Amino acid sequence: MDLGIQGKNALVCAASKGLGRGCAEALAEAGVNLTICARTEKDVIDTANEIRSKYKVSVDSVACDITTSEGREAALKTSGPVDILINNAGGPPPGQFRDWTREDWIKAVDANMLTAIELIKFTVDEMISRKFGRIINILSAMVKNPHVIMGLSTSARSGLLGLSKGLSREMAQFNITINNLLPERIDTDRQTRVIEFQAKLAGISYDEAKNNMEEELTAKRMGTVEEFSDLAAFLCSEQA
Repeated sequence: MDLGIQGKNALVCAASKGLGRGCAEALAEAGVNLTICARTEKDVIDTANEIRSKYKVSVDSVACDITTSEGREAALKTSGPVDILINNAGGPPPGQFRDWTREDWIKAVDANMLTAIELIKFTVDEMISRKFGRIINILSAMVKNPHVIMGLSTSARSGLLGLSKGLSREMAQFNITINNLLPERIDTDRQTRVIEFQAKLAGISYDEAKNNMEEELTAKRMGTVEEFSDLAAFLCSEQA
């Protein structure tokens, strides 16, 4: 299926691995030129080289912390005009409500709410001028089904969901869509850390905790990165 976005420019955050990389690859397969960013220079350069070689599209890489103003400035300077924005940032670790400090809460809101809002603010007016824009926020299923141990992530991401929902109604007239994707049990490094935490709490092995979790799923398995990223690519399409 031709998604109608060949030659568009995308900025994909936290794209050296996991869901971010999956989205970058799915967009590259559709012919989208990319700017990808991640914190570790070697990882983001290697990823850019691999995607560029495989899909024959332009891929620029930026080693930065997208949750800082300096990181956002570096990513946007490299990307130029952005047609497609994939907001993504690693979430805070699971923990206990009584252990979290004010600093923990502020850090979570900065990383998982305000960073995305700032990137939307800096890109949306150019999208309006071109009458095309696709914005995807990678959030978490926890915003609809909260678990207390994920409270930092859930609270910050819920704030972004609320802002995005309201803003999407204003942007639709300009052919700009804003979608929030809510992954839960997707087989990524992030999920591995969650399972490790659950295993520690329950006093069982990692494999036991993983098996217990998968037994609770309707499909009896975790989702794949490819399943998630193919949906993301479609939501960035002309048809969407």
